[in-house]
Amino acid sequence: MKHVVLSAMRPTGRLHLGHYFGALCNWVKMQDECECYFMSADLHALTTDYADTSNIENNTLDMLADWLTVGILPEKSTIFKQSEVLQHSELFLILSMLAPLGWLERCPTYKEQIKEIKNKDLNNFGFLGYPVLMAADILLYKSDLVPVGEDQLSHLEFTREIARRFNNFYGQTLIEPKEKLTKTTKLPGIDGRKMSKSYGNSILLGEEQDTIKEKVKNMFTDPQKIKKDDPGHPEGCVVFAFYKIFNGKDFEKRYEQCKQGGVGCVLCKFELTEILCEFMKPLTEKRKTIICDKTYLKKVLEDGRCKASQTAQKTMSEVWNALKF
Repeated sequence: MKHVVLSAMRPTGRLHLGHYFGALCNWVKMQDECECYFMSADLHALTTDYADTSNIENNTLDMLADWLTVGILPEKSTIFKQSEVLQHSELFLILSMLAPLGWLERCPTYKEQIKEIKNKDLNNFGFLGYPVLMAADILLYKSDLVPVGEDQLSHLEFTREIARRFNNFYGQTLIEPKEKLTKTTKLPGIDGRKMSKSYGNSILLGEEQDTIKEKVKNMFTDPQKIKKDDPGHPEGCVVFAFYKIFNGKDFEKRYEQCKQGGVGCVLCKFELTEILCEFMKPLTEKRKTIICDKTYLKKVLEDGRCKASQTAQKTMSEVWNALKF
């Protein structure tokens, strides 16, 4: 029996290299090992973007094009939009009746985002209750493995607790999922902060070569290395962080060269530009073909909706039977 996996992203538009190394690489591998459901979490997008929903549809297609470009295949995985499988909202409503407010208010990411996101009013039930919707997403497909980073373990523990609470009240119906801690490569943005579209410091999947050259040119380097022969500090250099990932076989040699003042930042940026352009070229060409065919993209989502809905309806029949409705 294959493990069942559900993973999702909010449709905020085109994806960048941080998404690729942080999640998509693992998704591609899991397709051959597990029964995978990959979801565009458009209902989750409403928790913060409820005031303006005009971009969600186009963002979904952009994100889907990126998934297909890197090798997420509809022949291997079920790819769908959360809002089109109505059972997500149905199970969310039932689980919300069982979710103690204290559990939600203690959620670490809830507290963090309330502090960090200052330009939006997040004082709404949907934002407070999004861990319940996330739990519904996972439990609906009886996912027994959920790929997460360590920073998301609290969400998965909440899912297990709410499943346990349901089962204690109504009998063993929902599966408590286990975490699949995934190895991810964290790639900084060109300014040294976390790579994020909101910071304007990302390199998008399928980026054009002229844009890549300009972005590498603007990458932060070691501020203490003024001249070529000055000893460098590569561990704090964005260019070296990229070089280590994209040219792993030579990074130790380059590390020593930089430390000893044997190579300058201009040469490093030139070489990184060449490496990134070579890596990105086939993705750029493939993405151009995919994004032009909106009919195909919508068919992928419709086929995925049909498959996801069958599983979701089966689970909800069991849930309603357990509730004796």
